[in-house]
Amino acid sequence: MPTQAMPSIVFAHGLWADGSCFQKLIPALQAEGHEVICSQHGLDSLKGDVDSVRRCFGRVSGPVVLVGHSYGGTLITHAGTDERVAALVYISALAPDETETSQSLQEKFAVTDVFSHIEVADGRIWLRPDGVADFAGDLPEAEQKLVWATQAVPVPDLFTQKLDGVAWRSKPSWFVLAKQDRTVHPELQRFVAERMGARTVEVDSSHVPMLSKPGLVLDVIRDAAKALAPVPA
Repeated sequence: MPTQAMPSIVFAHGLWADGSCFQKLIPALQAEGHEVICSQHGLDSLKGDVDSVRRCFGRVSGPVVLVGHSYGGTLITHAGTDERVAALVYISALAPDETETSQSLQEKFAVTDVFSHIEVADGRIWLRPDGVADFAGDLPEAEQKLVWATQAVPVPDLFTQKLDGVAWRSKPSWFVLAKQDRTVHPELQRFVAERMGARTVEVDSSHVPMLSKPGLVLDVIRDAAKALAPVPA
């Protein structure tokens, strides 16, 4: 009898974050036997970021559960068309369709509070310290300061760039919907989750439920991993 191969977990971070935003998830998943890796992309271009995510697939065994937070949802939407990806998990994320960019998707909904606290300087869009409360306001103050200090900053036109390929049209999807989000509008999250037919879990959380509600997010990732069909080891 063939045995079930333990799925690998690949993470994709969003704006004003890096791989450390998944620090409360990775050790538990590793302890359970999953290979885990996080893309550390530069937010220089959409294609470059998607390529960075795809390169991670070669560092772990298949099948892959691909997990994206925020703009990372755009990345897994495109990178997830790779045949090594078996399931998608979106965390308070964007998920554009073929005709959309990250920006045009956001423009369908009200502007969120965080965009009143950004600054364009040195060719990048920075989150100011007074914006962390709109990004991660349900974390303790020390953790909010750490989130700000480890932010990765995008080029100004990143959200207007476009790629082909929409993985959620053909891959099973899960969605963690953050109801208190002041960065990606909760109604945007609900719209894309319903459009993709995702198995959705709603949580009273800021934009970063993987940091404020890690147990719940872990359970969603575990559900996605368990749902995969048996694969020969």
